[in-house]
Amino acid sequence: MQNPFHYAFPVHDLGAARAFYGGVLGCPEGRSDRTWVDFNLFGHQIVAHLDPRTEPVRIHNAVDGDDVPVPHFGVVLAMAQWRDLVARLRAADMKFIIEPGIRFRGQVGEQATVFLLDPSGNALEFKAFADPDRLFAK
Repeated sequence: MQNPFHYAFPVHDLGAARAFYGGVLGCPEGRSDRTWVDFNLFGHQIVAHLDPRTEPVRIHNAVDGDDVPVPHFGVVLAMAQWRDLVARLRAADMKFIIEPGIRFRGQVGEQATVFLLDPSGNALEFKAFADPDRLFAK
């Protein structure tokens, strides 16, 4: 992988973060200390930092008929990976804030997408393109 991103974010409980990112999403755990833990999110480094006072930001923007939470983060996956992840999330009985589906159907930016919250209320989006070369197409 070229240039993996690094993202640090607040969580209210490291145990809950470990259960979600490590257990539900299947992210291998990396280094940690008593106030933070890092995870391998599909080759990218994300770091959950403990802040017991964490309160999620509740801003939403309309995107193709959905009420998309801002901020959010996630990964663009291959379509097969996206399907596997959605199956894993369904098997874990995860609640989706935007159900798995296709956005911008029939348009240049057509993509599969799903949104959910981690235990601290951080919004995540996972998406995939049938044609990965369309990621930045206008």
